[in-house]
Amino acid sequence: MEVFYYLVFGGLAAVVAALELGKSGKDRVATPTAFNSFKNNYVLVYSLMMSGDWLQGPYVYYLYSQYGFDKGDIGRLFIAGFGSSMLFGTIVGSLADKQGRKRACITYCITYILSCITKHSPQYRILMIGRVLGGIATSLLFSAFESWLVAEHNKRGFDPQWLSITFSKAIFLGNGLVAIVAGLFANLLADNLGFGPVAPFDAAACFLAIGMAIILSSWGENYGDASEGKDLMAQFKVAAKAIASDEKIALLGAIQSLFEGSMYTFVFLWTPALSPNDEDIPHGFIFATFMLSSMLGSSIASRLLARKMKVESYMQIVFSISAFTLFLPVVTNFIVPPSEKGSSISFGGSLQLLGFCIFESCVGIFWPSIMKMRSQYIPEEARSTIMNFFRIPLNLFVCVVLYNVNAFPITVMFGMCSIFLFIAAILQRRLMVVSDLHRSTKATEMTVEDEPLNP
Repeated sequence: MEVFYYLVFGGLAAVVAALELGKSGKDRVATPTAFNSFKNNYVLVYSLMMSGDWLQGPYVYYLYSQYGFDKGDIGRLFIAGFGSSMLFGTIVGSLADKQGRKRACITYCITYILSCITKHSPQYRILMIGRVLGGIATSLLFSAFESWLVAEHNKRGFDPQWLSITFSKAIFLGNGLVAIVAGLFANLLADNLGFGPVAPFDAAACFLAIGMAIILSSWGENYGDASEGKDLMAQFKVAAKAIASDEKIALLGAIQSLFEGSMYTFVFLWTPALSPNDEDIPHGFIFATFMLSSMLGSSIASRLLARKMKVESYMQIVFSISAFTLFLPVVTNFIVPPSEKGSSISFGGSLQLLGFCIFESCVGIFWPSIMKMRSQYIPEEARSTIMNFFRIPLNLFVCVVLYNVNAFPITVMFGMCSIFLFIAAILQRRLMVVSDLHRSTKATEMTVEDEPLNP
């Protein structure tokens, strides 16, 4: 493996270590033992859940290609996953609010384990079923766990500001350190030990089973609106009304859809972008490098949130930088000559890799920041339902892109992602304006109520 990969990984590791070791008193918040115990339990479970997801990441595309499927076939498998998440996400989100978030988290574990088992089959139909199960599991992963955390945090009477501590720590470990180890471990199992590309999926199922055991033994149940008279359609109406009546929620949903839609498209595109002529690249090591970049971003986010920086303000910069980094493949395609077929990574590929690392750092900042905004703006009674409503446009966007994956050059798809991220920056600016206006109006109303009546 080339020295270039080690230099990038080592440089990122040094920066992350410096940031973490250099934290001052302003970057840390004193919290009681009860909260620390609660936070550590959630972070452990979240890390196990994410390890089950991250172990699969480096080898999904590669496994399908090893089974003999072309880019179009693989694209349709990805479409099945995102389409499943779009169709069933709102249903499972509403069920989580009504039947219990703990039950929904357990359902995630079972569904994803079954999805991992299907990877042993080279039959396209079986793999398609696995993608559908994976899509349902993804909807639960990105709604049920966060909804359980916010409700449980508030039920125990903890300071609402401490939520950002749990979010940052969960992303730093679950989307950072765990993802890095998962990428390296997947590389070890599949390549170094020679167990093949299906081995990481078996390991993922084991971690999911361990996490499920901890949930069953240590988590309490909580609900959104568990009113007996409310069916799924009634919950959908509550969620839709909240989005339609509050511009802040609608803007937040649009921002999330634009960013995550671009992010998930990137997951599909980074492998062919870095090896357009079948260049020999270490998939697992590059994946671990991306996750280290995400870890850097979450470390930056924890500092920003600890110092009570305005999320709505700094995320405008984050989205703008993201738009630039995903435009790099378009630029390098025109100014950098291609490499020979089967050689090592090209100069253009090296530039793109550096840009992709910056994008992943933006992803690391995005997760705890969007979680913080969701905890502020989304009402508790329909939290999971609304969060899965947000996922409908992003899944639709990704499905359309993947369905047309052979119709457009890869540079066109990266260009579209860049445009969507720029739009997200503009909408984030609008969200800040609306949020400030709402706060000032609320403060004025409180001042008027406190004023004594004239005699």
